[in-house]
Amino acid sequence: MDGARGPAGPSTCVPELGDGPTCLGLGRGAAPAKASAARMGRKVTVATCALNQWALDFEGNLQRILKSIEIAKHRGARYRLGPELEIWDTIQPAVSSSKPQGSHVAAGYGCWDHYYESDTLLHSLQVLAALLESPVTQDIICDVGMPVMHRNVRYNCRVIFLNRKILLIRPKMALANEGNYRELRWFTPWSRSRQTEEYFLPRMLQDLTKQETVPFGDAVLSTRDTCIGSEICEELWTPHSPHVDMGLDGVEIFTNASGSHHVLRKAHARVDLVTMATSKNGGIYLLANQKGCDGDRLYYDGCALIAMNGSIFAQGSQFSLDDVEVLTATLDLEDIRSYRAEISSRNLAASRVSPYPRVKVDFALSCHEDLLEPVSEPIEWKYHSPAEEISLGPACWLWDFLRRSRQAGFFLPLSGGVDSAATACLAYSMCLQVCEAVKRGNLEVLADVRTIVNQPSYTPQDPRELCGRVLTTCYMASENSSQETCDRARELAQQIGSHHIGLRIDPVVKALVGLFSLVTGASPRFAVHGGSDRENLALQNVQARVRMVVAYLFAQLSLWSRGAPGGLLVLGSTNVDESLLGYLTKYDCSSADINPIGGISKTDLRAFVQLCVERFQLPALQSVLAAPATAELEPLAHGRVSQTDEEDMGMTYMELSVYGRLRKIAKTGPYSMFCKLLDMWKGTCAPRQVADKVKRFFSKYSMNRHKMTTLTPAYHAESYSPDDNRFDLRPFLYNTRWPWQFRCIENQVLQLEGTQRQELDSVD
Repeated sequence: MDGARGPAGPSTCVPELGDGPTCLGLGRGAAPAKASAARMGRKVTVATCALNQWALDFEGNLQRILKSIEIAKHRGARYRLGPELEIWDTIQPAVSSSKPQGSHVAAGYGCWDHYYESDTLLHSLQVLAALLESPVTQDIICDVGMPVMHRNVRYNCRVIFLNRKILLIRPKMALANEGNYRELRWFTPWSRSRQTEEYFLPRMLQDLTKQETVPFGDAVLSTRDTCIGSEICEELWTPHSPHVDMGLDGVEIFTNASGSHHVLRKAHARVDLVTMATSKNGGIYLLANQKGCDGDRLYYDGCALIAMNGSIFAQGSQFSLDDVEVLTATLDLEDIRSYRAEISSRNLAASRVSPYPRVKVDFALSCHEDLLEPVSEPIEWKYHSPAEEISLGPACWLWDFLRRSRQAGFFLPLSGGVDSAATACLAYSMCLQVCEAVKRGNLEVLADVRTIVNQPSYTPQDPRELCGRVLTTCYMASENSSQETCDRARELAQQIGSHHIGLRIDPVVKALVGLFSLVTGASPRFAVHGGSDRENLALQNVQARVRMVVAYLFAQLSLWSRGAPGGLLVLGSTNVDESLLGYLTKYDCSSADINPIGGISKTDLRAFVQLCVERFQLPALQSVLAAPATAELEPLAHGRVSQTDEEDMGMTYMELSVYGRLRKIAKTGPYSMFCKLLDMWKGTCAPRQVADKVKRFFSKYSMNRHKMTTLTPAYHAESYSPDDNRFDLRPFLYNTRWPWQFRCIENQVLQLEGTQRQELDSVD
C-alpha cells in the first residue's frame, strides 16, 4: 500500500491543500483496499530533459519546450520536468497581449537585467498561457521554470500544471549568488519552509484556467499513486537540501530543475550528489538542465539524469548539438518502498519530521494494468576525460555562437603554437560534430549549416570540407618569425582543411615605427640592438597590435574578396594562465570576438592537443607540442627563436596554474599563498625561493590586472578564471609593491632561515 501521498484528491484537477501523509492512497470512489491493491498500478514513467534555450528567443524557446513535452508523452511519460527558468521569454503571438495585472511572471536565466523590463514580464505571461492552452500539454503533468512576481517580489519558481490548471507555484529557497551567478540581484529566496499562501493569477491566466488563486510556496504534490517534491538547482548543493525532509515525509519522486554550466571535472560532483541523495533516503530523482550557449560566456552542459535508490537509470549527453533531449525511465514505486523499509535510522527520523502541505491531484502517473510493463535497468555513468570535455564543450559553444550570430564562419590568426593550434582544433571538432549530427538526421543542424554557408541544398559530409568553408586561418609573419612556426601553421591548416592565408606584417609595422620616428626624431631599438626595456617592449607590442587590426580587416573582407557573402567572427587564443598573469598585449590578437580557450589552462590544452593527434589524425600537432612556447616578437638569433614564454614570464605554466588555483579557489593573498607553497614545494624550493616566486607572481599579476577589463569573452571552463566581467571581481589599480604583505613574507623567511641556521649550528 502507498503511505506516501496523503489524502486522496477530488475528482477534478482543482488543487487543494492536504493534511499530510496517511496510510492509504486510494482515490475517491475506489473499491476497498484489498480488492484495489491487486490491480492498482505501481510502475511510473517519468521524463526529464535538457533544452538549448536562448535568452529572448521567444518563439524558438517555446517550440523547444513543446517539442520536449510531445516527445515525453510519445514515450509514455505522465510527468515531464524541464530546466530551470526554461521559458526564457518565449512568446506565442496568438495569446492575448493585454498587460498583466497584479502578480507578474517573468522568465529567462540569461536575461539578466532584462528582468527589470515590463516587456519581459508581459511576454513570459503570454508563453505560460500558450503552454496551458496547447493540446500538447494535455494529460501530462508539466513542470516548467519561470520567475514569478508575488506581492511585488520576484521569485525563481517552478510552475506545475495539468490540463489547463495550475497545481502549484513552488519558489526557489536557496539562490546561487557566487561565481558566475547573481540571483539575488533579481530574485528573493522563499524563506517560509513548509508554508503556502494564495497567489492571485493575472486576468489573462484566470480567463484560461478558470482559477482565481493557486497555491504558492513550499508544498508537494500528492497524486493518486505517489508524492512528488521539487527542488531547484542550488538547493541540491546546500548542506541540508529539501529532498532530505521531503523524503522523510514520504515524497517518493524528487525533481531538480537546474541551470548548471560546464566546468572541467564538475560532472562527477553533480552525479555524486544525486546518487547520494537517493542512496541515503531512497526515491526517484529527476534532474533537468539547460544545454548550450545562452548568449554569454557559459556553456550549459546538459547531463540530465534519472536515478533511483542510489543507481543511475538514464544518462543524458553532456555535449551535443541537439537542441532538445528527453530522457525517460519506467520505474517501480514498490522498489522505493521496500528500499526504505529496512533503513531503520531513516524511518526513525521520518516519524519525527514536520509534514509538508500537500496539493492533491486527481491524476496517476501509473496505469492500472502495468504488470507486463518492462522497467528500466540501472546503468553505469560514462564520464568524459578533461581532454574530451575540451574537445566537445567549447566546440558546441562555438557552434551556438556561429549560428546565432548569423555570421559566415571564423577567422583565426594561426601562429604555429599550442594555443592557436588548439583553437583551430576546436573549430575542426565543431565541424566534425556538425557532420555527425547531420548524418544522424538532425534537421535543425542541417538548416543552420545551410544558412551559414548560404547554400540551400548543401549537405556537409566531410568535416575537412566543411572546415574549409567556415574557418579561415592566417599566419601573420614578421621579420622576427621563424620558418618553423610558419611551416607548422601551414601543415595544420592543410590537415584540418581550413582556408589558409599567409602574409607579412613588416610593411605596416615599419610604417608605424617610421611615423613615430618622423614625429619625435627618435628611433626605438630592440634590446639585442642596444635598446632599453621600454623600447624593446614597445616594438614588440606594435607588432602584436598590428596583427589584431589585420585580423579584423580580413574577417570583414576576405569572404567579399572571394565573392562570398557575410563576415567572419574573429577567434582569440589566449589561455587562462596567460590572462591571469597578464602575459598578453592589450588590444593584440587576444582581442577578438570570442575566445574558446580563454578559460582553459596551458596544461589542459596540451593534453587536448595530444588527444587531437590521435583522435583526429592530425600529425602536424606533434611538432607543435614539441616546440617551446614563444611569442616571436623579438629578433631571431641566427634564424632561430631566441624568446620563450616561460623565460619572459619568469615562471612556468605549471606554476601559474598553482598560483591561479590558490588565488581564486583557496582565496589566498600573498602571505597565505606563501604559507601554503612552503608545504607544497618543501622538497624542491627553499623558503627564500618560494617567497621570490610569490612576490614575482603578485607583482606581475597586479601590474597587468587592468588588461582583464578588456578581456575577450571566453568560454568559462576553469574555476580560477580571472574574467573581470562577473566571475572574478577585483580592482584593476593596485599598489603593485604590496609593501605590508611582502614585509610579512620577508619576516617569515628571515625567521625560518634563522631557525635553519640554529639547527645547523647545533649539528656542528
